[in-house]
Amino acid sequence: MFKSLFGRKSKDIAKKRLTLVLSYERKGLPPSIVEKLKEDLISLFSKYPQFEATSIDVSLKTNEDEKEELWISIPFRGNN
Repeated sequence: MFKSLFGRKSKDIAKKRLTLVLSYERKGLPPSIVEKLKEDLISLFSKYPQFEATSIDVSLKTNEDEKEELWISIPFRGNN
C-alpha cells in the first residue's frame, strides 16, 4: 500500500484533510484562514531576528475532549 513520506497511508491523510475541511465549515471559517493566518504571522515575526519565522506552523487540532483548538508554533532561532 502507498505510504507518504511520514509513514502514514494516503487514506489516513485524506481523512485528516476532509476532517479539517468539515471543521472549517462547521465553524464558518473559510478554508484558507489557517494559511492566511500563517502568512500574517510570518510577516510579523520576520521583523524579529530571534524567531525562525519561516518555520511557523499553524494548524487546527482536536484535543482529547474532541474540542478543536488552533495551534500556533513559533520557533526561536538556535544559538549559532
